[in-house]
This record gives sequence, C-alpha cells and structure tokens, in this order.
Amino acid sequence: MPQNATLPRLHLLLALAVMAVWGTNFVVIKLALAHLPPLWLATLRFACAFLPAAFFLKRPSVPLTNLAAYGILIGLGQFGLLFLAMKSDITPGLASLVVQIQVFFTIALSMRLTGERVRGFQWVALALATSGLAVILTHSDGSATPLGLGLVVTAAFCWSSGNMVSRAAGKVDMLAYVVWASIFAVPPLFILALLFEGAPALIAGAQDATLTTWAAVVWQAVGNTMFGYGVWGWLLARHPAATVAPMALLVPVFGMGASALYLGEPLQGWKLLAAALVMGGLALSLLWPRYTAKKMAANGRQ
Repeated sequence: MPQNATLPRLHLLLALAVMAVWGTNFVVIKLALAHLPPLWLATLRFACAFLPAAFFLKRPSVPLTNLAAYGILIGLGQFGLLFLAMKSDITPGLASLVVQIQVFFTIALSMRLTGERVRGFQWVALALATSGLAVILTHSDGSATPLGLGLVVTAAFCWSSGNMVSRAAGKVDMLAYVVWASIFAVPPLFILALLFEGAPALIAGAQDATLTTWAAVVWQAVGNTMFGYGVWGWLLARHPAATVAPMALLVPVFGMGASALYLGEPLQGWKLLAAALVMGGLALSLLWPRYTAKKMAANGRQ
C-alpha cells in the first residue's frame, strides 16, 4: 500500500486516541500501585497481555531469541523500572515526560549501528532535553528523587533498546509480536517480585486490590498494549515514520494534564520549564529533518 505524507482525518484521530491512552496510562499505573507492589504489577500486566490474546494471534515468524530480548527489555527493563520509580520516587506527570528521552537513545543506538555521525541540530536537541532533566533534578519538592529520575532514564534506554530489537525482527504483525514477547517478561518479573517484594506482599496486594485496581491491570494489557501498539503499528505500516512519530510528543501533554486533573499533581513553573526544554529538544530532533528535507525539495523545484 502506498504511504501517505499526511494523515487522513480518521488516521489522525486514531493516532490521537493512542497518545491519549499512552499518556493517561501513567495515572492508571499510579492507581494500580496503590495496592500492588511494582514488580508484581508488571508481572500481572504482561501475563494479561499474553493471555488470552495468544490463543487468537499466531506467533510471528521471528527467532525466539528476538522475542525474548524484546520481552525482557520492554517488560523487565522499561515497565519494571518505570513501575518501581513511580511507586514513590517520581510523579506520573514527570515520568511521562522523562521517559520520552528514549527518542535520543533510539537515535544514538541507530547511529551506532549505521555509523552515522551526530549532526549539529541533534547536539542542540540533546542539550535542551538534558537541561530539562537538570531542572527536574535540582528541585527537591518530592516530585522526583535522583533515584526515580535514574530509574526512568534507564527505563527509557531499555525502551530504545527494545526498539532496535523489534526493528531487527523485520516487518511483522506488531500486535502479535508484542503479545508473544510478553510471556518472556513474566518469569523474570515474577522471580524478582518474589525475591525483593516477598510472597506475603504479593498475596496481600492481590487480596487488597479493588475492582479499580484489577481494571487498571487489564487496561495495561488491553488498552496500552493491544490497542496502543496494535494501532501504532498499523499506522506505521501505512505512513512514513516521519509523519507518525512526532505524534508521540503528545504523550507527556496527556500525561501531565491527566496527572494534574485526576491526581492533583501541581504544575509549578519549574515543571513547565522542564517540560518546555525536554519537549523542545524532542521536537527539534524529530521535526528538523522534515523541515530541511522540504526546504531542499522546494529549492530543487526552483
């Protein structure tokens, strides 16, 4: 199918829906963490992502090592660390912003593989985003601790590494890929949950969990994984990545907005400054190549 340079209205609405789901999901995570220990929540999330969907989706034709690497990087690395940080070391709104640093890690890893050199605008973009992280780090009102910031940045690196692994898998059904990779995240998450959180805490968490808690767990699998990744992969298969990828800049907008609205997370001036710096860096990194390409094309037509 030919790829379109702009998103049709329906596709744009689908992309916005995914961004809303991914952004507000940080609030959903916080609600679930009220009763479930972080690693136990991650275990349940990926178990629900695998079953029962695996009965209806054929395992993609990729090596098991690839599926295992993706499952561990995304399940244990990204979400395991993210949930640990969000338990008490970073607010949902800031977590939704900081984790987008994965864009820079993804670019850096891609350059490492291709041998491409870092360009000037990328250094500027990285400096802006790093300045935003510095603003967060220098404010100690409880919104983020150094540990929380470090955990989320590491989670972002695991996310970007997972991006490289999934890219190596080639063109596959992304929904089936994510579902089948999820099972490889469950054993290490469960073992670590037993070791560090303890069986009594896991049992107590399950017993104390409310209907809202279990709904949050299911939403992690159905909304965030199956709908979010499924639609995102569908859009990427029909449009250039440069057209779709910038939509991810809206995730922190929904994340910080939902956190302020539903959890009462304050939006102080320093948070808005940090958001502007990080988002400015991300926007420059993603949109500058499109701007220069259009400018060169326009000059070529003259």
